[in-house]
Amino acid sequence: MANSFVGRETDLDRVAAALAAHPVTTVTGMAGVGKTRLALESLHRIAADRPGAFGETCWADLGGLPHERQLLATLAHAAGFADHTTGVALDALVTWLSGRRFLLVLDSCEHLIDACADVVGELLAACPDLRILATSRQRVGLPGERVVPIAPLPADGDALTLFLDRALVVAPALSLRTPRQTESAREICALLDGIPLALELAAAQLMHTTLHELSERLSSGRAGLMSPTWPARHRSLRLAIGWSHELCEPLERLLWARLSVFPGSFDSRAARGVCAGGPLSAAAVDTALAGLTAKSVAGREDDDRYRLPRTVRDYGAMWLEELQETEATAARHAAYFLDRARSADRGWAGPGQALWYRRIGAAHIDLCAALDHFCDHDPPAAVELAALVGFFWVCCGHLREARAYLEQVLGLSPGFSRAGERAWWALGVVKALQGDLDGAAAIGRRCARGAERLDDAEAGLAAAYLIGLAHLLRGEPERAEEVADDALGVAGAPPFTSASTLRCHLVRVFALTALGKLDPARKEAAALRALCAAHGERWTRAYADQQLALIALAQGRPVPAAEHARAMLTGMRHLGDTFGIALGMDVLAAAAAARGLGEPAALAAGAGQTYWAAVGHAQRGTPELGEMRRACRAEAVAAIGEYAFQVAFRRGAEGDPDAVLRLAVSGHLLEKA
Repeated sequence: MANSFVGRETDLDRVAAALAAHPVTTVTGMAGVGKTRLALESLHRIAADRPGAFGETCWADLGGLPHERQLLATLAHAAGFADHTTGVALDALVTWLSGRRFLLVLDSCEHLIDACADVVGELLAACPDLRILATSRQRVGLPGERVVPIAPLPADGDALTLFLDRALVVAPALSLRTPRQTESAREICALLDGIPLALELAAAQLMHTTLHELSERLSSGRAGLMSPTWPARHRSLRLAIGWSHELCEPLERLLWARLSVFPGSFDSRAARGVCAGGPLSAAAVDTALAGLTAKSVAGREDDDRYRLPRTVRDYGAMWLEELQETEATAARHAAYFLDRARSADRGWAGPGQALWYRRIGAAHIDLCAALDHFCDHDPPAAVELAALVGFFWVCCGHLREARAYLEQVLGLSPGFSRAGERAWWALGVVKALQGDLDGAAAIGRRCARGAERLDDAEAGLAAAYLIGLAHLLRGEPERAEEVADDALGVAGAPPFTSASTLRCHLVRVFALTALGKLDPARKEAAALRALCAAHGERWTRAYADQQLALIALAQGRPVPAAEHARAMLTGMRHLGDTFGIALGMDVLAAAAAARGLGEPAALAAGAGQTYWAAVGHAQRGTPELGEMRRACRAEAVAAIGEYAFQVAFRRGAEGDPDAVLRLAVSGHLLEKA
């Protein structure tokens, strides 16, 4: 699909003016009229003309959310808030946004309009520097809302320009068109009422037909293209979509229908895995997907991600229902993402770890859809899926969703099973990171009993990790060391025996460091880090680097401490682990301060505070980090003075924390002495 933006100059000015003067701006219009594209272009132009005019811009795509349950989590994720709190979710989001300048975009929110109105109303009441830009088929309905309605393009003006711009992509010869061809193009624009999506779909058909034939076919208004289930006001759009459907090959139509099961974007591997079957082989899926993309039915987001526009997806869903394949396709979709989660779990400790984190992150809305399907149709599968993605979601900042789904599936399928025990373990890890250490320890003990009942050594190691983690966070390193040693055995199972064995070795390193056994801690942490590097594993390696940094600080070696802190930040950045980044920034700040680099230490500490705010907590971690943080501040102030420290700290806290992170990872931050 072409990316050039045609027309809408007046509308762009209206959106910019509304955003400048009103807390809520809602771009309204019928389906296919270009609301999302107008919002995107408005933001691009505002960013070019007035950089930072509204602070940070966050885009929340709500079109794929089936219900309001995921609304708050989607908004939090869009705003960069990896919520680790246990209180009211809306209150936590308000705390994160308050005092900050944000422009939050709610794209395609009409089907969640009441929930959006409630949430946005609360956010605006508490966050005066917040601006909202919504795209919807109706107004949100809030005080101070400015509605910017957009109409179809003028048929003989911008509509014709847009149509011909798209037509030239598939029929370059039209650059030398005849007057008759130009007149046919005008007729097509009039028949389609200047609706941009309809025009783009029609233009794509010119690879198969002429302008005159297309005009004749559209003007005939064939009954077969006019689904009675679509509103009358969408007549022109459904005509264009229906005609596009008619001109698709039979296998393209089948794929179109089956692709409607994806709530958001998808890659070609997922398209093959979910949509292949019957006459549509895996190879045929690739061919049909290429055809749908060429016809502008599917839009291409990057090299291997695609998306159906919501209206096009709705049309496909209608045909899927006509084919009586809705339930079967939803079941295949859920089964595919369960299998993807199994693969991610198997690959957690290997060289593809970071890739699996990205894939699980990209598939988040699909995994939620799969969990919803299994909760309704196959509770044991729901338990397994929630258990498998739980740890990934913990590290990627989806703690609330992980906890909600884990508690739901454990309630639906209360029987005893290996998957159930794994789900309990994941819930315990969530509680530990949310600060409920008593709850986490209790679940750990429950999991230990379950492992004995199952005679499952891996489950036993997982339980030991959870119990040890709770002890570490409580400031009980002796007990954590004892639990890890008991689980690993006298000889100590090699770290890469299993994922849980690896984590238990990490608990042991943490315990040794906290107990002041620095030489053995350094030896074991270095060996663990080397093994992780050899296997391409990042998460454990990052925490081994953190421990090596702490050990180096305790031994008066700030230069290697800084290098290990940088390595930790690099790993956590690859995984998208905000909690780990916050910890890493604290350690880097301490290393800089220990070298007498007061300004870089203050910058890192300020940025670290922002990352901590992004998880909803003040500085967390094992108790001994408190002394490190106090020493960091004292040493930095001694180096540059209280006033200079406060100035640099505010720069780090109020500026772009990701910019400070990039400086830290590159090593340039510590050059700012």
